[in-house]
Amino acid sequence: MNRLKGTVALLSIAIASTAWAQTAAQPDQGAAQPEHSDAIVKMRMEIAAANKKYNQKVAAAKKVYDHKKSEAAKERDAAIASAHNGVPAQ
Repeated sequence: MNRLKGTVALLSIAIASTAWAQTAAQPDQGAAQPEHSDAIVKMRMEIAAANKKYNQKVAAAKKVYDHKKSEAAKERDAAIASAHNGVPAQ
């Protein structure tokens, strides 16, 4: 159990530091980028935009998942605590 807690803590720190580094490194992403005449550059810009949109959707889904997971963990912990105390589960 302690291993799981340690792993979750390290994973949370890694994700938080990665997200912080990305926001600090890209302050002008909202600015319009100039048009390029090169087809390959346009293609790569479109791919980058698609990847960014995908990553935003994945991040939103992860937040929902984490919230549901924490709710389930609270219910499980309450059931385990009541079992240890000899109180019937609700």
